[in-house]
Amino acid sequence: MLTLFDYLPSQNAWKVRQLLQHLQRPYRTVEVSIFEGEGQRADYLRISPTGTVPAIQLEDGRALAESNAILMYLAQGTPYLPDDAFGRAKVWQWLSFEQERVESVIGALRHWTLTGKLARRAPAIVEAKQAAAQRTLAILERELSLRPFLAGDAYTIADIAVFAYGSRAEEAGLALDAYPQLRAWIARVAAQPGHLAEMHPYRLDPHSSGELP
Repeated sequence: MLTLFDYLPSQNAWKVRQLLQHLQRPYRTVEVSIFEGEGQRADYLRISPTGTVPAIQLEDGRALAESNAILMYLAQGTPYLPDDAFGRAKVWQWLSFEQERVESVIGALRHWTLTGKLARRAPAIVEAKQAAAQRTLAILERELSLRPFLAGDAYTIADIAVFAYGSRAEEAGLALDAYPQLRAWIARVAAQPGHLAEMHPYRLDPHSSGELP
């Protein structure tokens, strides 16, 4: 059985849980207490070279880390990843966008806000993240005015990836009132069969207010 190395408050880990739910694929969970340093243990670094979550281990012992790489692997041969080369490349395009402009910007602001770290960050860094987040939201608004889902007419892992942190923008202090197309897309994704609506707050982890080792 597939093993998922998880940290419940992580929306990166949510992506993998969401796809596994859509696929109805059984798996076992190993929780990794990243803020206590468990991600830096030698045994876990053999699974995830950076010590981050999520990661998976296959039945044959092979391991794969990084949420979007895991999505690409698990989605092979399913409706969540196009069969044609161009369609797959479009999904890759949005997975790259998600890591550069969503997770690293909106995700970071959300994490700092929810764990009390925002006040500990340099104001210039916070302002730069906030400006970048507004640019991200504007791009999404424009693109989602052209089609129902990010990579085309169908819901794919591109939508799962961007939804993970994009849908939580208000928790990062980013109002979505000016982005009706984005809000409509969030509702479409949330209406997908098997959608995992439950989010796990950082307050579940008393160590989350600390910095990663």
